[in-house]
Amino acid sequence: MHSVFTLLYSKCPIAIQNLGISIYGYFWKRKRFGGVFDLNKELFRSRNSYSKLEWNDYQTIELRKILIHAFDNVPFYTEKYKKHGFKRSDFEIFKLSDIQKLPFLEKEELRKYGSTSLLSKTRGKGEFHSSSGSTGTPTSIFYSPTFHQTWSAAFEVRIREWAGLNNKMKRGMIGGRRVVSTANSNGTLYRYNTAEKQVYFSAYHISNKTVANYLEGITKYQVDYMTGYAMSNYFLASFIEKSGLKAPKLSAVITSSEKLTPEMRATFRRVYGCETYDSYSGVEACGLISENEYGQLLFSPDTGVMEFLNDVGLECSLGEEGEIVSTGFLNYDQPLIRYRIGDKAKISLDQKNKCGRNMVVVDEIVGRVEDKIIGPDGREIVRFHSLFADIPSLVLAQIIQETLTDYTILIVVEDEFKKSSSDIIKSRFKSQLGDVTININKVLEIPKNKNGKFQAVISKLKNS
Repeated sequence: MHSVFTLLYSKCPIAIQNLGISIYGYFWKRKRFGGVFDLNKELFRSRNSYSKLEWNDYQTIELRKILIHAFDNVPFYTEKYKKHGFKRSDFEIFKLSDIQKLPFLEKEELRKYGSTSLLSKTRGKGEFHSSSGSTGTPTSIFYSPTFHQTWSAAFEVRIREWAGLNNKMKRGMIGGRRVVSTANSNGTLYRYNTAEKQVYFSAYHISNKTVANYLEGITKYQVDYMTGYAMSNYFLASFIEKSGLKAPKLSAVITSSEKLTPEMRATFRRVYGCETYDSYSGVEACGLISENEYGQLLFSPDTGVMEFLNDVGLECSLGEEGEIVSTGFLNYDQPLIRYRIGDKAKISLDQKNKCGRNMVVVDEIVGRVEDKIIGPDGREIVRFHSLFADIPSLVLAQIIQETLTDYTILIVVEDEFKKSSSDIIKSRFKSQLGDVTININKVLEIPKNKNGKFQAVISKLKNS
């Protein structure tokens, strides 16, 4: 939401907020499910039964197409590939096994050039969508209507349909949008999007004091399934269970953004009487991993090439954990080729697919594991969506909880970073947690944990 709209939204009564969200939802629905959505839905379904040979041929053709297009039309790749000795003719005969010869696209490069030289000269209309910005300046991804609808078709076929759902069913969502504008947990903590039959719950007010209000929203609008942040959904289900409240039976829980644990699955099963289906993608939309009917995580080969690389940059062996490097097939306006997204996954030693689809089986999406923040009133938060969005010259940030009311935010910034930006971060943080003390410290580097991973949220309290 833009700042002016956000300000107006925050001053409106709930009924007007619901109307505004529904109007927004109507246009958002058309963006995703109009145009080429139905056509691409059928195409994704038809490829469910591809053989390994068919997938190899398909990926080879699609890889060559995106590489030739990038070389011809995207200045960033034209310059970079020429510098590495590639000619256009090389990509006309390129093999899947050749992909490791290409240089990486680093996240910092996407951040720096994503709205300039990484855009295709042939692009048409579209808009930028930002990543969550939970660790600093978010990346911005260009979505044309065709790309958006194609990606939505992949999501429909490989996530919802595998979970026995469809986009017309009623859903409860716990995500990053600030549908409740203040830190105050009094009042209704959900809003209703009529156009999409979506109940949007606040991710920032979940506690034992508010759980009845969340359950009221689930029951009132007869939610069929819950989706969104894994940890936030888990917090809600846990509080429902601990409070002794009775939740209605759901068809499924679909999780994303954070590591899904066996404990979470078991809690959702007890509270909602349904199974959980995990998925992995991100706003970059350059590769999709999703869970089939038998609880196996599969990579969708028609969304791109996903490499799993060990510490020396070679393809992982079966059963080995490695870094995810993605090359997307769907976005020709801003191609992401060998993009280092910063997450890890473990390839299954057993590649026998129970559903008969010839797709790579993934044991585990390792991703980033963050601590949870416990607010003064008992609310639990793990992701701080948009806290750092649109902050100029901010490179990286880490939130550290010292006590229930004291926080340190470490930031890595460029020379142009302004003091007023620190004030904006403090104001946003307090709007999520209330009257707390925040110290912002500029550092040259934020250390990684003992496993070599960056952790965006650290709590020094005992996480129960």
